[in-house]
Amino acid sequence: MWLLAVWVLLSAAAAGSAQLVFSVTEVVERTVCNKTVTLPCHVTNLKENNTYAMFVTWKKQGKIIFSFDGATQAFFKDPMVPSADLVSQADLPKGIASLKLNSAEAEDGNYSCKVTESSREGETRVELRNRSVVSCDEESTSTPKEKCGSWFLLLHRAIIIALLFLVLVLCSAQLSVIALKYEIVPQKKMGIIVAGIIFTVAAVVGTVLFVQDGYTAQNQAGLGLIVVPAVILVPLQYFMFGIVFDSLPQATFALIGLKILGYIIAVVGFALSVSACPPLHGSVVIAGLAIMAIASLLSLAYVFIMGSRMKDHPRPGKAVEEPLNDAKGVMLE
Repeated sequence: MWLLAVWVLLSAAAAGSAQLVFSVTEVVERTVCNKTVTLPCHVTNLKENNTYAMFVTWKKQGKIIFSFDGATQAFFKDPMVPSADLVSQADLPKGIASLKLNSAEAEDGNYSCKVTESSREGETRVELRNRSVVSCDEESTSTPKEKCGSWFLLLHRAIIIALLFLVLVLCSAQLSVIALKYEIVPQKKMGIIVAGIIFTVAAVVGTVLFVQDGYTAQNQAGLGLIVVPAVILVPLQYFMFGIVFDSLPQATFALIGLKILGYIIAVVGFALSVSACPPLHGSVVIAGLAIMAIASLLSLAYVFIMGSRMKDHPRPGKAVEEPLNDAKGVMLE
């Protein structure tokens, strides 16, 4: 009788040892900030610790998307998930059979990892979820104001775009004031028009790309088109002051310098934000564009005030030119 009991205990122990044990992770969450997704699969009781004795299979909703045969070192990948691969083949003998794949190819749902070591095998499951967020790192605590997975907060995006078009409107207003009060040389007029068109087109295209949800190359390019072409406004401001004044006062250089400062800050913010998700330095971009908007507003006020003062008085250069022209007319007569 005791022999039967021993046999039962040994059989139970043998059966238990035939089952691989896993470190269980029930859910993996990802956001738009994740370019890749790692699905964990950790075996804790391997015995042989030999890659050639192992076989790994990953399934999505029961369909095989990836497998690795250690004996032949052969891989299988579903054509729909070409990026699927082991996190580290070198760590497979340690029991790490985790799967890594591009976030764009990873569909939400249930995945299963089955590992075989010689005659022993086991299986674990993990669910992949898309985390609902208002921005890349803030969970929604109320009704979302925007779609899940925006690179920038909705408020930050709105401020950036509003400041961009505020700068554009202020520069256009300044040019209109100058055009009404002063005669513009055709070459300068054409140059200003071309510069304005380039900046406007870049602003519109950049806005369209930037407002889209997600953290993609399009969003990054959109922010770049919003910030980088703004350098056009610096020489444009110089030319507009040159139309009003033959000799630029110190105040105009201060205003141009303020606009340059704002542009530099905006570009630095862009460089820091474009490679980060969530954008940790989005406020720097906002600060730079805000300084440029202030510089544009002050320039508009300066041109308007000085233009009003000079309404009945010619520019310094004109004061010399007009008596000379009158003298030439008398001599010709």
